Amino acid sequence: MNYDLIVIGSGPGGYVAAIRASQLGLKTAIVERDELGGICLNWGCIPTKALMKSAQVFEYLNHASDYGIKVDKYEADFTAIVKRSRGVAEGMSKGIQFLLKKNKIDVIIGSGKVKPGKKVEVSSKDGKVQMYEAKHIILAVGARSRELPNLKQDGKKVIGYRQALALPTLPKSMVVVGSGAIGSEFAYFYATMGTKVTLVEYLPTIVPLEDEEVSKQLERSFKKIGIDVMTSSSVEKVDTSGALSKVSIKTKTGEKVIEAEIVLSAVGIQANIENIGLEETGIATDKGKIIVNEFYATNQPGYYSIGDCVGGQALAHVASAEGIICVEKIAGHHPEPLNYGNIPGCTYCVPEVASVGMTEKAAKEAGYTLKVGKFPFSASGKASAAGAKDGFVKLIFDAKYGELLGAHMIGANVTEMIAELVMARKLETTGHEIIKAVHPHPTMSEAVMEAAAAAYGEVIHL
Repeated sequence: MNYDLIVIGSGPGGYVAAIRASQLGLKTAIVERDELGGICLNWGCIPTKALMKSAQVFEYLNHASDYGIKVDKYEADFTAIVKRSRGVAEGMSKGIQFLLKKNKIDVIIGSGKVKPGKKVEVSSKDGKVQMYEAKHIILAVGARSRELPNLKQDGKKVIGYRQALALPTLPKSMVVVGSGAIGSEFAYFYATMGTKVTLVEYLPTIVPLEDEEVSKQLERSFKKIGIDVMTSSSVEKVDTSGALSKVSIKTKTGEKVIEAEIVLSAVGIQANIENIGLEETGIATDKGKIIVNEFYATNQPGYYSIGDCVGGQALAHVASAEGIICVEKIAGHHPEPLNYGNIPGCTYCVPEVASVGMTEKAAKEAGYTLKVGKFPFSASGKASAAGAKDGFVKLIFDAKYGELLGAHMIGANVTEMIAELVMARKLETTGHEIIKAVHPHPTMSEAVMEAAAAAYGEVIHL
């Protein structure tokens, strides 16, 4: 059972690394203890987007009269919505199975553990243990929902994202703790379905990694659909003894107690680095993450790690990029290290949020003199026609050289638009070049050109 490469974990880091390795001529195997595709495909990115689409369709029906359409007698079938989401995930998992087979990658089902001497021990569910050897081993073991000491998940009343994807019935009330991408997406979904949602965020703004103007716009949009937003607030304890959970929340004005059927903990993730052989092989960790260099090698020769179990943004597209760089380096190529300052972040609630690079605040703190351009979708013909006028595009340039330091968007379809700005930053495009790049009319993407023009005092439609 000798291989050039064994990958432990088949999420978007692991399976992409395995396929790229096979393309480069490495005899490759992948070890998976659960479902091919990992958390992202089965319990994260993909099924949540299926839920978001159902919520969006339901929202369209609720506002059909705004578009001159009469719709009578419709309702959301929550069970069917969840079933569709699970079906989408299952279909994608089968797609990964096909890709691995197509690329002649051996799939080993079981729990993988690294051993000294470049070996991997795999324990199957029926208790059988098999040893494999490889010249190179990549750990792509991912992460799970993080638990706070005062917010223990019981899987029924206090849940993580996994249970939130497959609740048996629609809850009447929910407290969502944490307003990052996961918390904001679920808050939007359940509020749109009819659940009374309270969103609690410890920091002063929701989606706290985003530019402050984006955070404020999303808060306004959330309040419009009935979400109670509580910022600068922390959940101190949850009493689950009654029919409803009593959530004690510390706010700037004192403590509040809110009753809810479900409490969703969305306070981040923690890496799955326990019981995978790190101590035995001497692989170094720090603050719950595996330490790697710029090409994802650990301190032990022949052992590598990528994705959510190493430092950097815990995002599927980051894990995939890391996997490709890692195996290209193993294969003797000369890949460029990943630029973590040019990674797009996306939140798929309505309105969508997308960004890349520095916020205005961070750019000022870094000492740049700025040119900032902002174009609201209320001035966009396409947004008006689509009935999606909430939001804007905001671009931040270095005044001296015209470098695009950051791009921040909130509105319909902005998660599809952000790639233009990632590419622009990669190619070191200036503000004037964005202005002179002709954008099609009418589109939402025109707002990018207009925002750049606004930064330089040349905006036409404002």
